[in-house]
Amino acid sequence: MNAYFYWFYNFMRHIFDALYEVAASIGNAIVTIFDVPFYMDLFKSYKSELTPLGWVAAILTHILIYILFGLLVYLIYRGIRVLLKFKVRVVDYEKMKDEVVRLKREIMKANYEKDKILAMKVSDMGVQVDDKLKQLGVVTAEEAVMAELPETGEENAVETELPEEIEQEQVETVKTTELRFPKLVSVDRYYMSGNYVAPVYDNNITLEEVCINFRNYAASRLGLYYELEVIKQIFATFGTAKLLILQGISGTGKTSLPYALGKFIENPSLICPVQPSWRDRTELFGYYNDFTKKYTETDFLKAIYEAHFYEDMRIIILDEMNIARVEYYFAEMLSILELPREEERYLAVVSSQAENDPAKMQEGKVWIPNNVFYVGTINNDDSTFAVSDKVYDRAIPIDLDDRAEPFEAPDTEPMRLSYHHLEQLYEEAKQKYSVSDENLVLLDKLDAYLVEHFRLAFGNRILRQIKDFVPCYIACGGTELDGIDFMFAKKILRKFESLGLGFIRDELDGLILYLDDMFGAENFKISKAYIRRLKKMSGSN
Repeated sequence: MNAYFYWFYNFMRHIFDALYEVAASIGNAIVTIFDVPFYMDLFKSYKSELTPLGWVAAILTHILIYILFGLLVYLIYRGIRVLLKFKVRVVDYEKMKDEVVRLKREIMKANYEKDKILAMKVSDMGVQVDDKLKQLGVVTAEEAVMAELPETGEENAVETELPEEIEQEQVETVKTTELRFPKLVSVDRYYMSGNYVAPVYDNNITLEEVCINFRNYAASRLGLYYELEVIKQIFATFGTAKLLILQGISGTGKTSLPYALGKFIENPSLICPVQPSWRDRTELFGYYNDFTKKYTETDFLKAIYEAHFYEDMRIIILDEMNIARVEYYFAEMLSILELPREEERYLAVVSSQAENDPAKMQEGKVWIPNNVFYVGTINNDDSTFAVSDKVYDRAIPIDLDDRAEPFEAPDTEPMRLSYHHLEQLYEEAKQKYSVSDENLVLLDKLDAYLVEHFRLAFGNRILRQIKDFVPCYIACGGTELDGIDFMFAKKILRKFESLGLGFIRDELDGLILYLDDMFGAENFKISKAYIRRLKKMSGSN
């Protein structure tokens, strides 16, 4: 062993001697370069032999050399300054990270305020009461109310119930023989004429059976194959929110899935292809034409109105919904669907009313029925707009990244599904399979962990959605932890992308370990896979 130490000593000594010689050589070279006495003696030895032209050349040479060395020293100095400038202290780094997060939140607040202003602006669109309209003949609000009441003395009741200032705010009634809403009136005529016969609904089926039957129907009748897990997530979403977002690459069935669901419930889904030119609510709800004195009705408005007359579940597909900015044309609908009281969910269509307006339209407004669900499809590529948090917070996103493998399915017939029965199943599930107290405590701890390490909290809306989604997901055949895992990944981890992955990538491994410790290493597979994808996006190995 002594021989090894002697060898190691001589080996390292030789290396350090060589490094010393290199440093000494550099030092001697610098001293030699700046040996001013040598240069003076050298000049003195030749100055007697220099001609006047030589003197001028010698002086210019000295000046140029001094300038050259001065520039070299200045560049070295500036280089050191630049290196020191970009060496940020840890404290400054944390301040920068906090400032970035704060600025992002300010931008989110500004976008939210902009959406509110836009919603207020577009909600006032409709009939423009001008001189041409007045020429048609407009009665006062009081006369409109009195004309609608039967001669039973109810006019006195109205006068006692409504203050004078409220009566004056009633919408104006237009006298016209023209149908302002021909499509909606045709809906009235069909359903109110006795031609419509309500179907027989299957009210004995469970949510799990609905999921299985739909999957088998799509495979056996339509040749479309979907993972059962995705079907469970979709029907659990319908018990949580009115807006479902299907996102992923092209060709994974984002549009065909809700289309097949409409076929399955024998109430075809309405497909509304979103256009890049969509800028406001008129693209969905239509607009009043002052020249024709008619309302330009859209299929979207007609589908909503028609849903008043039946109990079937109805699906409206906003295909490629982010090819235009969702906040521009769907902001008002998001606000209406967010209202806690269902009886207040009215859409202002026009600012006046006529005697021959559709039967279900009240004072120019249409109620948004509960049996209509909205499915938006999203492609995340360079040709589309990013969807804001306002939209994601009010919806449930589901990723369709892969096509399901074909499988042998028994021949399954379609079924008529009553929304009232479906709503009853959701309510029973929320009472029977409510999130356990143990997992609620774990969610509180997880919320505190996110606040401490990522400055991100659950929020009341997301927690409410978790409490609604998980019971419905269990009733569809899932488990409680899998339901919490799905919601955590889609509603919380998705927000990490807006925080700046470069700042949080060092904390992601700790989050995985924390989830393992809190919920078990075998659970939260969706969330852990999402976190690993976030690490790859941040450039971390």
